[in-house]
Amino acid sequence: MSRASARETLGALLLIVPLLAFLAVFFLWPLWTMVTAAVVDDTVSRVLPRTAAAIVSWDGRDLPPPQVHEALVADLRQANDQQALGETVRRLNSAVSGFRTLLSRTTSSARDGADPKTIDLAAVDPRWKDPRYWLALKDAVPPYTDRNLLAAVDMKRDADGAVVSEAPGASANRLIMFRTFLIAAIVTAACAAIGLPYAMLAAAVTGWKRSALLLAVLVPLWTSLLVRTTAWFVLLQNEGLINGALQAIGFIDSPLPLIFNRLGVVIAMTHVLLPFMVLPIYSVLLSVPRNLMQAAASMGASPLRAFWRVLLPLSLPGLLSGSLLVFMVAIGYYITPALVGGANDQMISSVIAFYATGTANWGLAGALGVILLLVTTILYLIYGRLSKSPQLLGA
Repeated sequence: MSRASARETLGALLLIVPLLAFLAVFFLWPLWTMVTAAVVDDTVSRVLPRTAAAIVSWDGRDLPPPQVHEALVADLRQANDQQALGETVRRLNSAVSGFRTLLSRTTSSARDGADPKTIDLAAVDPRWKDPRYWLALKDAVPPYTDRNLLAAVDMKRDADGAVVSEAPGASANRLIMFRTFLIAAIVTAACAAIGLPYAMLAAAVTGWKRSALLLAVLVPLWTSLLVRTTAWFVLLQNEGLINGALQAIGFIDSPLPLIFNRLGVVIAMTHVLLPFMVLPIYSVLLSVPRNLMQAAASMGASPLRAFWRVLLPLSLPGLLSGSLLVFMVAIGYYITPALVGGANDQMISSVIAFYATGTANWGLAGALGVILLLVTTILYLIYGRLSKSPQLLGA
């Protein structure tokens, strides 16, 4: 490689350094943080290192040997980081209820005592005689865990280590995940039903008519998502414009329940995501020769048969690409269901926000995010395949 060529290559690499830095800071780092939060669980082992080393040899039967008791007392005596200790308490209390008061009382006794060997944990609190607390402590010691990933789909490990389902009513993550995919599928179907004829109409006309149709699709993309959702909040309420107009023309006698339910969520999300369906279909239809429909009619095909046998197969790549794009965006929606939907219409993003900000359970929030990331990645790969082969299904 010549010196001039090397300088050009180096210059080109320097031009993309800001882009690589941006991706690393705002994409790769948050992604890595989310994944590690889902599978890394070293809170207990960092605060109680002696206990973690001593309890590994315990077989989980009866009570642990005195060495484990002494190690726990020694760790609690030297646990000066109150924030880390609080995280340990939350982690253990999530496994067995009562750990919060148990560790608080034990920590006070450990710091007041002169020698860790002279402190009897059973005398400090009788709950230390219960093997459940020691088993929870032993299970929380390993730095890597699948607990969060299993909890994200309402699963857990029993005392023998086998994966079993949570007790009915203990968690609803699986139900909310299914609801998320169901709402996303309904919105995708609604966008396809509206977007396909709209894109065909936009591709069939020319001049200012096409510009007006495309502008009607593009304008919502230039408006804030919060503004659009708030507008639907006003339109769908009982005293809103839609119910008012239907009552004014005598179509209904009382207001229809259009808000704080599944119907309101689907209507608002369909409006917001419709451009992601129309534009891929429209781009594919532009490449379809205009004389194909006339040729089919000249051979005796009815308009419906010509559409079904000629135009629909050719538009199928755009339809599938738009459907995948709408579905990928829909499963991660948060603002629209939160404002327009009811308690039974919240999607998985609301649950992730609750675990992250409401309970500070970053592990479970990260696990739910990992599941959404895997689903979105698979769909994105399919979308990328279809977008690279626009005539694959229509050939």
